[in-house]
This record gives sequence, C-alpha cells and structure tokens, in this order.
Amino acid sequence: MDTQRQFKENVSTRVKEPKKYNVILLNDDFTTMEFVVAILMEIFNKDPITAETIMMDVHKKGRGVVGSYPYDIAATKVNEALNRAKAEGFPFRMSIEEA
Repeated sequence: MDTQRQFKENVSTRVKEPKKYNVILLNDDFTTMEFVVAILMEIFNKDPITAETIMMDVHKKGRGVVGSYPYDIAATKVNEALNRAKAEGFPFRMSIEEA
C-alpha cells in the first residue's frame, strides 16, 4: 500500500535588526563651531537647525549624540569626519557607544 503524506511546513523568517550605536561628539576648545556644523550637515545629513542645536548642546554640555546607526555606518561616518578634521588641523573628537 503506497500512502503519500503531505506536510505543511511553517517557516517563520525573522530578520534581526542590527544593533544601534550612538555617535558621540565631544567638545574641545579649538575646533570652530562652523566646522562642526558643516560636518553635521555634510557627513551626518543634518539640516542647518538640527546641526546648530547639536553643536550648541555639545558646546554647553561637553558632549552630545549625533545619531544612532548600525556599527559599520557609524564607524564610516566617524572616520570621514575625523579625517576631514585632521586635514583642516582641528583636534575634533568623536566616539561610538552602543545604544
């Protein structure tokens, strides 16, 4: 006797979101405010008002969160910003922390 069985397979696909990392901007007394705002607009795609707000927050509090990104994106943006600052002669500092 040839019995054919059919099975339904329930496949659940879960896409795990990558961990987010905060890009932290640190205050210093030498990097110009204009340079910081330009970096925030050009590299981190912030609008002028948001860039100015972040820059002033860093200036007053000593540090501020620029944004949360997957690690590879955060590292790429930070490296680009630090390289530009180095080329301009600024001691600009940023870090990455797990969100």
